[in-house]
Amino acid sequence: MVEREHSFAVEVSASSSAAAATLFELVTDATRWSTWAGPLIATSRWDREGEMLPAGVGAIRALGMKPFLLREETVVYEQDRRHVYALRTRLPVKDYQGEVRLLPRDGGGTDLVWRCTFGQRIPFSGPIIRAGVRLLIKDLTRRAIRAAER
Repeated sequence: MVEREHSFAVEVSASSSAAAATLFELVTDATRWSTWAGPLIATSRWDREGEMLPAGVGAIRALGMKPFLLREETVVYEQDRRHVYALRTRLPVKDYQGEVRLLPRDGGGTDLVWRCTFGQRIPFSGPIIRAGVRLLIKDLTRRAIRAAER
């Protein structure tokens, strides 16, 4: 993975026996995150529903632990295949964007690829933040797969 100066990326891949549609529903429905992504995500809700669907383009979900909630806006919504979101909460990162891609496998199951990119607001903070984001995305991926396979 090539990174430009002050630009960082994290990518986590995993395989699941669950269908892509099941995983997609879990990661796009803000109201369900607190049921599978805890304990870090104790609160999950819509701040604004999307244009055509609750989780569609323009939707803003609020996730986290009160009083600190992250707000993420859906910018790309491809049913059962791809969900791209942009962070709308000001943090020590800029231009944060996450993408979840779901690739159905021949014979059943799904490969999940979760990729995040961001820039650093504070000099030299990028590598530390990248390490934290990698741990978080690995954990969320594991939890989403476990919930989808139940």
